[in-house]
Amino acid sequence: MAHAANKLELLQIADAVAREKLIDPGLVIEAMEESLGKAARSRYGAEYDIRAHIDRRSGELTMTRVRTVVEEVENTFTEVTVAEAQAEKPGAELGDELTDALPPMDFGRIAAQSAKQVILQKVREAERDRQYEEFKDRKGTIINGLVRRMEYGNVIVDVGAGEAVLRRDQVIPREAFRNGDRIRCYVRDVRREPRGPQIFLSRTAPEFMAELFKMEVPEIYDGVIEIRAVARDPGSRAKIAVISYDGGVDPVGACVGMRGSRVQAVVSELNGEKIDIIPWNDDAATFLVNALQPAEVAKVVMDEDAARMEVVVPDEQLSLAIGRRGQNVRLASQLTGWDIDIMTEAQESERRQAEFAQRSKLFMAALDADEMVAQLLVSEGFTSLEEVAYVEIDELLTIDGFDEDTANELQTRAREALELINRAAVKKAREQGVEDSLLEFEGLTPQMILKLSADGIKNLEDFAQCADWELAGGFSVENGKRVKDVGLLEEFDMDIEEARDLVMTARVLLGWITPEELVAQQAAAAAEADARAAEADAEEEAGA
Repeated sequence: MAHAANKLELLQIADAVAREKLIDPGLVIEAMEESLGKAARSRYGAEYDIRAHIDRRSGELTMTRVRTVVEEVENTFTEVTVAEAQAEKPGAELGDELTDALPPMDFGRIAAQSAKQVILQKVREAERDRQYEEFKDRKGTIINGLVRRMEYGNVIVDVGAGEAVLRRDQVIPREAFRNGDRIRCYVRDVRREPRGPQIFLSRTAPEFMAELFKMEVPEIYDGVIEIRAVARDPGSRAKIAVISYDGGVDPVGACVGMRGSRVQAVVSELNGEKIDIIPWNDDAATFLVNALQPAEVAKVVMDEDAARMEVVVPDEQLSLAIGRRGQNVRLASQLTGWDIDIMTEAQESERRQAEFAQRSKLFMAALDADEMVAQLLVSEGFTSLEEVAYVEIDELLTIDGFDEDTANELQTRAREALELINRAAVKKAREQGVEDSLLEFEGLTPQMILKLSADGIKNLEDFAQCADWELAGGFSVENGKRVKDVGLLEEFDMDIEEARDLVMTARVLLGWITPEELVAQQAAAAAEADARAAEADAEEEAGA
């Protein structure tokens, strides 16, 4: 490679490489300049700051040595003092750069080879950047490609400007691909990595099905119908929840299409996966009933704190509601976001009878009441001695056959029974080593203290070190699944706010924090809770 080469040759080379790699010619020229500068330094000395410049119009190549004007020279090859600089160039100031033109030179074979490597590296980097910029905005969309090869069960897909990976766990079961097959996938992720942009595809993602319906159903694309949730057992069965914002458009019918043409097109793409299209409903119980189709639901009992629903179905509908290997109830749970317990009407009746008998025996024994009185209390919804002892007396008087004397007597007996139970609990707690600091702490019943003692919490200091969720319970995420954390005092209906207040009060009594700090922390906790709620609402609106 000679300095005196055809001036336009460099521009022609840059233009040819740019067209071939689909990158900006300016990037190729910059790579050439850097590589030529490196080759020149290998001839003149690596200590020098030698720069190459190619004129973008004429192709003229110039080489210059650059020195920076500094106060004190540390490197004589690249720096010069102000005085020396002004001797060469009057008016030079601190920070200016002095340039000296270098004579034409011929590059040796090694220098030319080095320059070539730099150009190739720069071009490769530019090509990777272009690929990343092209595909990063296609994340979350469907892409078409050709199967290029198989690597350890993964499918390498040619997507035009690069290659993408369809991992084995993202392939629908029983699907087989051969080189040259056309394939349609969902772009799950695009990452910038040292070896180049990595494009990860999926055919099992719920979003893949949603995007397919968007392509097949114009009403979804136009926003008249919205897909609210998708749950899949890839290759087997799926459920998709849809809602219409136009009263005249049936969301389920629109997704099914004339004679099932629209849904069948999606089914064919998903290798025969059966799809249940379900109307969305903002009422969680109604939506769950829809989600469990084709099974019929007789009753739904919701526990909003635990995000759990208890579903009662007719005896003959149990296997249909659960589905083969639990598939139907599992997909319904994924679709609704609720944990689902299914039982038959006979099982529910048996459980209710057992609870009724257990509570009746409790009242008979504790209140020294006959069976009829105990059963009347249970029938009216009383479940504990505390409810009988401290409820407004008017509520007891509404029970048929109860007069004021009977109600007062029942409350007296209930309070006496609770007092005996509490004394026994305190005695047992003392025997287990519980200190007075915890026994005298307001807000904890003797039964709660006994429960804490069983877990090694025996004084106020131990209690003050507890986290609110340890007492009231909560949920955590393990391996992508929501897991219930049972609280020590959860069985006593203690919520997270009550647990937090008790723990903070204990810390104030111990002098760990001041009342002012407590107020500030409570305000901060409230603000954080409001922020989380606002963020959740924003995410829900964005998802909608």
